[in-house]
Amino acid sequence: MEHVGRTAVELARRGSTGECSARSVVQEHLDHLAEVEHRLGAFVTVRSQAALAEADEVDQHPDRSTLPLAGVPVAVKDVIDLAGEPTRHGSLATSQEPASVDDPLVRRLKAAGAVILGKTRGPELSLWGTSDDPTATVVSPWDPTRSAGGSSGGAAAAVSAGVVPLAVGTDGLGSVRIPAAACGVVGFRPGAPHLGAELGGRPHWFGMTRFGPLATTVADAALLTEVMSGARFALDAALSEPLDVAVSWRAPAPGVTVSNAHREAALEAGRLLRHAGHEVTRADPPYDRATVQAVVARWTQGAAADVAALELAPELLQPRTRAHVAAGERLAKVVEVTDDDVLRWRERVAPFFAEHDVLLTPAFARAQPSATAWHTRPWAANIAANLSAFPFTAVWNLADIPSAVVPLWEEGGRPLSVQIVADVGREDRVLAVAALLGSMVPRPRHAPGWGVGG
Repeated sequence: MEHVGRTAVELARRGSTGECSARSVVQEHLDHLAEVEHRLGAFVTVRSQAALAEADEVDQHPDRSTLPLAGVPVAVKDVIDLAGEPTRHGSLATSQEPASVDDPLVRRLKAAGAVILGKTRGPELSLWGTSDDPTATVVSPWDPTRSAGGSSGGAAAAVSAGVVPLAVGTDGLGSVRIPAAACGVVGFRPGAPHLGAELGGRPHWFGMTRFGPLATTVADAALLTEVMSGARFALDAALSEPLDVAVSWRAPAPGVTVSNAHREAALEAGRLLRHAGHEVTRADPPYDRATVQAVVARWTQGAAADVAALELAPELLQPRTRAHVAAGERLAKVVEVTDDDVLRWRERVAPFFAEHDVLLTPAFARAQPSATAWHTRPWAANIAANLSAFPFTAVWNLADIPSAVVPLWEEGGRPLSVQIVADVGREDRVLAVAALLGSMVPRPRHAPGWGVGG
């Protein structure tokens, strides 16, 4: 296949100049999807005819040369309205009625020339760091015995296997960064005020959730973020002077053990940045129990808010979801979710980011859970699997500052990624450091064994 495996930047250039037709690009990606999806489990909906029709519109566009994503295939997570398709939020309790109009985010993508191939699978109500439902389990293309992560697991797996060069996920506790790390791709969550997600007219999970890109390169991730948000990020200027980089492998929650491989990944990333001329020190953010409690309160009480906003019948929800909602209802009686939680954590972490420009952490504490039907497992088992493997992401959602993961090495055939965090408004710095690290460790952009050369 001539076009499958190319970056979004390259496909957009070819599409905008007429070097290739959008229809040929989209058809090749649809063919590749058909070949691998039975092993991958990434999609809940594939829009073959609609996607080809959208590609034809790109080819006939009078100002095709101005389209930043001319003919680039994109997948969107099944929490985003796409006209003509239901929005199921990973749940059989939701309506099967198709959305009547596109979400504004989808409209921006289409206006930029992107072609939406389909909607990707995630766990019920985006609650978990694994992605499965009663019909399929999304696997990591790097190790199909392991979960693709969650909640944007289908999006990450599709990018990793070369089915699409770009995908859109949501990140409320790490739901872009976790599957990106599990599938060996780049995942980026911008901070305030960019790309906030809503449900029922209210900020999702009390403002912790934002849309974010999944891609095989930082340049592609930056391009998609700019198209979705309208912002521009000057990556070159972000590294014009040496940065002060803090490296930490201390987990925000007490009692979490970090494996040697994941700790060493953060350390080695720090060594690379020191070699590139930056100041690197060992320093831990000022984590505390109150911050972790505030995150858990939003996770559980946010689930209850989603059930109410979507008007779901509790008896149709998965048992683990019912237990999670019940936990949120109990917690709400003793722990109120307020903006003071966010302000207190931001004030607490402000001196850390006044001293350090960037924080490096492992992406995971240990390898992601196995690829199995986690929706049938008890609530306690899901909680334990998530908290023990994925402790590093959620506190930065509470602070609402930019963060990204970038894959650098492998352990036992699975990707080893690091997380990059910077202070509010420094999306450019996060992306620039991610790009620098990626350039210093050449590695395959796609998982082997899926028929993709790039």
